[in-house]
Amino acid sequence: MIRKTRLYTPGPTPLLPAAQFAMAAADIHHRTPEFRALYQKVLAQLKVFVGTRNDVLLLACSGTGAMEASVSNLTSPGDRVLVLTAGKFGERWVSLVKAFGCEADVVSAPYGETFDVDEVQKALKPEHKALYMQATETSTTVRHDVEAVARLLHAMAPDTLLVVDGITGLGTTHLDVDGWGIDILIGGSQKAVMIPPGLAYLSVSERAWAAMEKSTNPRFYFDLRKERKNAVKGESAYTPAVALVAGLGAALDYIAAQAGGDLENGRIALIDNAEVNAAAARAGLQALGFTLFAPTAPAAAATAVAVPEGMNSGEVVKALKSRFALVTANGQGEMQGKIFRVAHLGFFDYLDTVALIGAMEHIAKDTLGLKVEYGQGVAAAQRVYAKAASSQELEASR
Repeated sequence: MIRKTRLYTPGPTPLLPAAQFAMAAADIHHRTPEFRALYQKVLAQLKVFVGTRNDVLLLACSGTGAMEASVSNLTSPGDRVLVLTAGKFGERWVSLVKAFGCEADVVSAPYGETFDVDEVQKALKPEHKALYMQATETSTTVRHDVEAVARLLHAMAPDTLLVVDGITGLGTTHLDVDGWGIDILIGGSQKAVMIPPGLAYLSVSERAWAAMEKSTNPRFYFDLRKERKNAVKGESAYTPAVALVAGLGAALDYIAAQAGGDLENGRIALIDNAEVNAAAARAGLQALGFTLFAPTAPAAAATAVAVPEGMNSGEVVKALKSRFALVTANGQGEMQGKIFRVAHLGFFDYLDTVALIGAMEHIAKDTLGLKVEYGQGVAAAQRVYAKAASSQELEASR
């Protein structure tokens, strides 16, 4: 039988065809009026997509590059910072701040859980230069309460900068950047904006710009002040990823078109789409007898599923790929073999969710030997979708 490859990993995610066409046609030089116009357009669109009046910058790197920039540009050796970690990407913050000589206080939550805000309150001190956290922890598919942390920080340590890794959070979670006072919010191209890896974008508040003038940590390629200066002219400080910028512009146009050309409402629709598909997938997987790894704070970006005791999640990942060319992600680090992860962010729709659950019914029955009936997982997913669609139609008719 023909097998069509389907990508269900939480990054890279499926590519938008319109973005692929734009990238293929992007044979323009980056120091020309044509590219400057494109670059300025995309930067303006990103401000709407992020939902901020702050500057938004583009960097030719992965999301980790923007994470590093948010440490090197804001801190000096010996600065005390607070890191909230509940997975592999929270742990990356710890490694980054230590690499730049910061003294890290750490609030940890077990894998599969989110932070206890009371523990954050106990750890937070006015002398903390910055607080670093995720909006969603991709390694465990947990969503963190950024708003609650922001409220706490601004009440107890108003001078502390709030830096949020929103690489899988943007486009899947409602984030009020300016209202909550997020000083830096980071996104990545291979996530909800539906293009390949290679671009990171980040919003930067005026408080963050002021902090950069006092920071003594070294920076060169990731000097955000250079990027801000050049962005005014429609240029990047160094050679940009021209094709990816063209693809990003096409993707943002597509998101806007989903709401009649309104990018802000398009972003909301993209988030709602992820929420519905995540809820439908979770319902379908649970109906097949699987256990959710992060049941108390599930992200809309992706879902982590625990396999039955004595089984290896790698068996599920391999079976899905070999039988259906359906690519999912194993657990990371100590969670490898214990969970598998499926994504819902970006260019996913309801029928992609049905395909996933339909394939999982075969794997559950034939590979794992679970007692399931064909259709029971799909029916559970369908019920979630039908309820959401009915609510949306009712809302639209008002």
